[in-house]
Amino acid sequence: MEKVIEIDGRQIPFKSTGAYLIRYKQQFGRDAIQDLCKIDQAIKQETKESPAKVVDVDAFDMLIFYDMVWTLAKTADPDILPPMEWLDTFSTFPLTDHLGEWLEMIRSSFSTVVESKKKP
Repeated sequence: MEKVIEIDGRQIPFKSTGAYLIRYKQQFGRDAIQDLCKIDQAIKQETKESPAKVVDVDAFDMLIFYDMVWTLAKTADPDILPPMEWLDTFSTFPLTDHLGEWLEMIRSSFSTVVESKKKP
């Protein structure tokens, strides 16, 4: 899954592939699925009526989410700067404005799109 999102007046590509989980683990030394579970506990999921939003600020670890978003950008562009340097290139980085889009991309890297053929 690929998306281009405008951040600080720039069009930034983000991409989620099967390599996302490995790239995240190699860069940050943490398991992306475990980290996503922590994030999920702190947010209200996106619905047709409202976007995803943080509902438990104490449980929402911004650093984890910045790392996840950077990994999406790195997957789209292998030549981007290391995380801190990359973030420093933006005067603003509205992390929560695109929360739902990024979560969808992260989840797509490890979820199936094929329905089970088993009969219940």
